[in-house]
Amino acid sequence: MKAVFVTGTDTDVGKTVASAWLCTHWQADYWKPIQSGLDGQTDSDKVHLLSGARIHPETHRLTQPLSPHQAADLDGVQIRLSDFQLPQGPERLVVEGAGGCLVPLNWREQTTDLIAALDLCCLVVARSGLGTINHTCLSIQALRSANIPILGVLMTGPQNDANREAIEHFGQIPVLACLPHFDTLNAEALARFEPTDRLMKALESL
Repeated sequence: MKAVFVTGTDTDVGKTVASAWLCTHWQADYWKPIQSGLDGQTDSDKVHLLSGARIHPETHRLTQPLSPHQAADLDGVQIRLSDFQLPQGPERLVVEGAGGCLVPLNWREQTTDLIAALDLCCLVVARSGLGTINHTCLSIQALRSANIPILGVLMTGPQNDANREAIEHFGQIPVLACLPHFDTLNAEALARFEPTDRLMKALESL
């Protein structure tokens, strides 16, 4: 199975839309190990709506839209790394994390520990605008410190060549694609926006 873990430089950076886009064009299944917040559409619901991908059930579904460690405490749930097993069966799988790579899962472990336990390569989703150089380079540094392989960066928002070049230079990492904000976000819009050859080759190298 080819699988990639999608993390972000922050919450609401566009990981779920990016995951749906990857599922569409890479023809992958989708798995969200931890869902924090059950009021309204979950991330799994959104990805299925936007891509039609096969969705694998979350390991933990927490009621409050908070960091997993806090949401789990409020729900009386203990999150352990041993809880998580990759779904069996898919040829390709997109795994979406909660927030950024240093988000705590409990009072001992962070998302980097989950990525390492699953033995996955990571794709970092980053905003294209002001502040992204610092946030992206810090995320890359954290992943490398945890010895997690990084596939590259996927930027979201208006194309910003200056920030892309800076991230590639200072982060020593390829920016594989830039996903715009869509005026109308639906399955057709994601399907029409073709991925770069660079991104698809990187995914197929997994």
